[in-house]
Amino acid sequence: MSESGLYVGALSGTSMDGIDVVICKLNTQMASRPSIIHARTHTLNFALRQRLSVILGKAGDTTLDDCMRMDQDLGSAFADAINRSIKQAGLNAADISAIGSHGQTIAHQLDARHRYTVQIANPNIISERCGIVTVSDFRRRDMAAGGEGAPLAPALHRLLFHSDTENRVIVNIGGIANITCLPACESAGEDLITGYDCGPGNCLMDAWIDDQQGLALDRHGEWASGGDLQQALLSRMLADPYLMRPAPKSIGREYFDLAWLSKQFAGRVYRPIDVQATLCQLTAESISQAIEHSQPNSARVMVCGGGVHNLDMMKRLKHLLPHAVIESTSRTGIDPNWVEGILFAWLAARRLEGLPGNCPSVTEANGKRVLGAVYSA
Repeated sequence: MSESGLYVGALSGTSMDGIDVVICKLNTQMASRPSIIHARTHTLNFALRQRLSVILGKAGDTTLDDCMRMDQDLGSAFADAINRSIKQAGLNAADISAIGSHGQTIAHQLDARHRYTVQIANPNIISERCGIVTVSDFRRRDMAAGGEGAPLAPALHRLLFHSDTENRVIVNIGGIANITCLPACESAGEDLITGYDCGPGNCLMDAWIDDQQGLALDRHGEWASGGDLQQALLSRMLADPYLMRPAPKSIGREYFDLAWLSKQFAGRVYRPIDVQATLCQLTAESISQAIEHSQPNSARVMVCGGGVHNLDMMKRLKHLLPHAVIESTSRTGIDPNWVEGILFAWLAARRLEGLPGNCPSVTEANGKRVLGAVYSA
């Protein structure tokens, strides 16, 4: 294994828009800012995206055969994407200390009796085809210790974004939106951090514009910005039991899907553009309500993930949180597109050094745990 300090973070997020590959130089204590050497989103081909959508849409009816075929094919796609990124960066496998692959979540279930999460993109194939030690399966050890297994980012958010002088909230808006509350404190430890999945991020807006217009996303929120808010529809959506639940909590995009949305219509017919505007408001309001509930005196809200590019949503957040500065994490030198890629590179480094990666105050695990399974090259 290379001692270069170069790690790869790879994931297909809850938006399922591609495979993010980040090559960065970092140390496990984040004594200095991670240095991104190369970062790119590799497009998932249409057939793979369609098959993933079917698997997620079927939820509990998905067959084992469907999942295992997808696991293998997605593992190959991840390996190809990682190898391309390494080549594009002018590096080779010997330069990389390890790969941290989150894969693609297809199920995340937490009920009274069974707690499980499933990520696919076979790490054996990744390590074999890339010739690099690969770390994967980051969530299940936290769940085995009684935790939610998600979100995992807050521990990294503390190292990257904590301030001694102001209360901050980090908002990651992918398919699902999650928040990390970082209180101002010179010696802020992980036991002071709170965070959770607060509701839908881009997933419903992406699904609706795909259903209505055949587009992957509402670029910059332009479609939503032209619609009229439907208050009755918004109120029904905000009353969803998940949104009303206290933390800790985490959820997958299989919950907030078109079937869920259809139920909210309650037999009414709306203009598609008005639905998009209302979905954008739903994401903004569920985020703002979570912040006001968990850390109401936040001076700064820093946004990362694909949702940061939705100008209409950012405008709505600024309106809902007038007393806070709303800005991209880029203001601190961390590109908002690659925070999660850095996360899984960092978790891989932590695993190989035998250091814990979870944040028990967020997930409510019984304690700190070393996360991830190692697949040798």
